Amino acid sequence: MHPVHYYQTLIAEHFSTLSIEKEPRNLYDPITYILSLGGKRMRPVLTLMAAEVFDTDAGKAMAAATAVELFHNFSLIHDDIMDDAPLRRGNETVHEKWDINTGILSGDAMLILAYQYFEQYEPVVFSALAKLFSKTALEVCEGQQWDVDFEQRDDVTIPEYLKMIEYKTAVLVAAAMKMGAIVAEASTENADLIYDFGLNLGIAFQLQDDYLDAFGDPLTFGKQVGGDIIENKKTYLYLKALEFADATTKAELLHLFSIQPVDNNDKIASVKSVFENTGAAKETQKAIEFYTLKAFATLEKMDIASDKKEKLKDFGENLMKRQV
Repeated sequence: MHPVHYYQTLIAEHFSTLSIEKEPRNLYDPITYILSLGGKRMRPVLTLMAAEVFDTDAGKAMAAATAVELFHNFSLIHDDIMDDAPLRRGNETVHEKWDINTGILSGDAMLILAYQYFEQYEPVVFSALAKLFSKTALEVCEGQQWDVDFEQRDDVTIPEYLKMIEYKTAVLVAAAMKMGAIVAEASTENADLIYDFGLNLGIAFQLQDDYLDAFGDPLTFGKQVGGDIIENKKTYLYLKALEFADATTKAELLHLFSIQPVDNNDKIASVKSVFENTGAAKETQKAIEFYTLKAFATLEKMDIASDKKEKLKDFGENLMKRQV
């Protein structure tokens, strides 16, 4: 098993040459565009890593890794349309660069292309990958719908929120790792354990994303800072702030999340102040650490060499400290 940067390099080189030269161009150019923007590419990296955890060359898992990244970017195109987001990875979103209809169609095409990459595997492996992928894709859609529903509710609970981010974000991280295990033909027990590792890491990742959305550096975060606040999203930060706030502060926060001002800068600043003063910001950082450590505890149950566990642990620790 290699260091993380080795897999990152493999993925970067692979996607730098992945260009879909087909007609109509307005369907396929947006796909090439969003894939060219790079990003963390955490999910395909995890697929390659998981394959080598179970003593299989990463190259054998590249098709599955590509499918994972195509699906992830399909979901981003559609999420950006739903959120009316202007930026993705510091660049124009697909629907801004082209238009909404093009974004919808190009996203749909990416989902279909993702399935086609599984066709490179033998029937038994193909079947296992496709079954996991279908289950995961549906869960991601369910998580996205909960996310949308929560914007209109004032009674969202923390358990509901955690279930939403598990489905919207964490299950794809988990599936990415399990796909590597499936390609490597690992034991069912080990495949399930690496799925659980990815699931908890994915929850920590999304909580970190929520935190960075409010408190990240606009120059490194790559998205509009305060986007969740503008969209009145009931994030972990928001729910913890409500839990900890006194009556006056709670009323202020509820009001701020009921308005859509022309200039959002004051709203963002006010909400961030509430997040910090109530202790919600620190509590979110604690939750990130909790789920990261929960992922590490799963590693201890896996039947793999200790040096491989350490490399997976290093990946998780670096993810927890990220600023992008």
